Amino acid sequence: MSLARKTGGYSGYNEYKANEISTVSQVKLIVMLFDGAIRFLGVAMENMTPRKYDVVNNHIIKTQDIITELLLSLNMEEGQEIANNLLSIYIYLKKRLLEANMKKDKKIIAECVKILTELKSSWEDLDKKEGTQNQNAPGRSTGISISG
Repeated sequence: MSLARKTGGYSGYNEYKANEISTVSQVKLIVMLFDGAIRFLGVAMENMTPRKYDVVNNHIIKTQDIITELLLSLNMEEGQEIANNLLSIYIYLKKRLLEANMKKDKKIIAECVKILTELKSSWEDLDKKEGTQNQNAPGRSTGISISG
């Protein structure tokens, strides 16, 4: 059996996604992470009504994992006040998502989606500003390092 059959035809897609992620800017990657978190919480909220709590739990945990990655990527030395503010927001989000998961509370999830949407919008604005500036000029630090 060929490798393409074993992977179910997704190997080309996975390769494409991996290439896309490795070639985007740090700011675009952060926006993509927010998109994923918002999408996962949407799935969690949709599955509360039919009471599919296993799906709700899995998608809240996926969102928590994304927020953990964002939290770990903060550069506290370079980011200073902005990084400290983001740290506080991310910790708050993790706490609220834990509560939402334990209580299966749609209102808490909606609150987290609102915060994530506002953060995403801010990062998109930063991306637009960076896009209009000269890409070859030395850029200012965002206070976040995605390079592991």
